[in-house]
Amino acid sequence: MKEKLVFSFLVVLTTGLMGSSFVVAKIGLTYISPLLLAGLRFVIAGCIMLVFVRLFKRKQPANKGEWGKLILIGAIQTAGVMGSIFLSLRTITSGESAILTFMNPLLVVLIGTLALGIRYRVVQWTGVLLGFAGVFIAMGSHLTIEIGTFLGFLSAVFWSVGTLIIKKWGGLFDIWVMTAYQMFFGGLILLVGSVFLETSRLVINSSSILILLWLAIPASIIQFTVWFYLLQKGDSGKVSAFLFLAPLFGILFGWLVLGEQLGLPLLIGGSLIFAGIFLVNWPEKQLAEEAAA
Repeated sequence: MKEKLVFSFLVVLTTGLMGSSFVVAKIGLTYISPLLLAGLRFVIAGCIMLVFVRLFKRKQPANKGEWGKLILIGAIQTAGVMGSIFLSLRTITSGESAILTFMNPLLVVLIGTLALGIRYRVVQWTGVLLGFAGVFIAMGSHLTIEIGTFLGFLSAVFWSVGTLIIKKWGGLFDIWVMTAYQMFFGGLILLVGSVFLETSRLVINSSSILILLWLAIPASIIQFTVWFYLLQKGDSGKVSAFLFLAPLFGILFGWLVLGEQLGLPLLIGGSLIFAGIFLVNWPEKQLAEEAAA
């Protein structure tokens, strides 16, 4: 009973931190331009994690090929995903951005099938169809499609590609070393992007510093640490199914903190997306147990 309570608490903690980052980032754009804010977040988080992986002497990349793979993972998983999210928040709500971003499990199925020839179960394809129907309903409530809508969807594309790459290359690296370097390299790419792709803005005050620290430490380091701990301790399929809670928290925090309107289409569409993600992540073992019952 105690273990289940601890597990439940950690699930709520990590997915709540994921969801909170959308709202905090939206507020942070008041003080810091999008790519600069994202870059600073992950350079700071990466540097802190690198201190610990060096301190605890975790295995480092062995050759140039492995360093190149880490840079590519950082470019896609951190720079691509987070750059798209932070830019999307300029024109759409934090709840909408969260919904679009966490479509990534649905896109993993599509890209995995089309590009890699991976075969998925019927229940997963049902989840994909439900998820895309949910996006159509949620986004169809608007008269116009904002540029942030495309950027939010692009973040999901980057995340799904990153997921497939990590699935292929992840075994080459210590998981903590990979996380630290991909955040650090991705953050550096975002900072370079800020120099060339936007008019950088940085207002330094107590609010902007607190926002940056929140994004770098609780919403990055603590969130990643707890998430990887859960993946190591439990069945990865079952644990991954709880990702659907993250956009729910994003919507709730946006409503509570920023006063963003929920709206019936957004709620219905969001519910379908959550159901779709849940089915995509439905553990195969559980299906086998139900069939045998």
